[in-house]
Amino acid sequence: MPSHTLDLNGRVALVTGGSRGIGRAISLALGASGASVAVNYRQRENEATGVVAEIERGGNRAIAVRADVSTGNDVTAMIDDIVQRLGHIDILVNNAGTATMIDIDDLTEAEFDRTLAVNLKSAFLCTQAVLHGMRARRWGRIVNLSSAAARGPGLVGVHYNASKAGLEGLTRGYAARLARDGITVNAVAPGPIDTEMAEPLKASNVAERLPVGRLGEADEVADVVMTLIGNAFITGQTIPVNGGASFI
Repeated sequence: MPSHTLDLNGRVALVTGGSRGIGRAISLALGASGASVAVNYRQRENEATGVVAEIERGGNRAIAVRADVSTGNDVTAMIDDIVQRLGHIDILVNNAGTATMIDIDDLTEAEFDRTLAVNLKSAFLCTQAVLHGMRARRWGRIVNLSSAAARGPGLVGVHYNASKAGLEGLTRGYAARLARDGITVNAVAPGPIDTEMAEPLKASNVAERLPVGRLGEADEVADVVMTLIGNAFITGQTIPVNGGASFI
């Protein structure tokens, strides 16, 4: 179902890392489709409240919720807050992530652990926290933001590769176990997208090496996320959005 015809009135969505970049575009698309949106942030409160204000100007409900989604206690408190203020969560978009470029000679155990906690553990914690309500209502949509680096060499580092490959495995595992409960679980794997996180990649002229000859736009990723939310027969899949960088 194309995103422009998707009617999410009465649904509640949570977008982790929803204050900027791809998360912001997804939050706005959900709001425009009628969902009540919880915009999660860790540090960027002003950006999160700006997204909320834009959704509200369109006539829909939204709230900003601060939480470090790599920490179990923060996730529990965040979900409780959302349920009290908006209702039970129907749609979860695990978008929060970190991508610090580090070569293997400089990669530390602490940075490896932090990357997996933010990019992979957070998706596990948030998914576990919303499953009870989704199962009770026999409807749910979970979309995880992976990366082209999950299946390719990537430019960020092996810590990032590992975190995103793990996220795709998590996606398939949950999808297989939740399909009969009316819950779909999918991933979207962007290539280089023109966001703040991609700034270090621009110096490497990565856009010129893509078949389409440009970086992707956050709205183009959001459109694919919305398609997955609108489709009840796609589950366990990873959808590449990479400008032809790879064909799988």
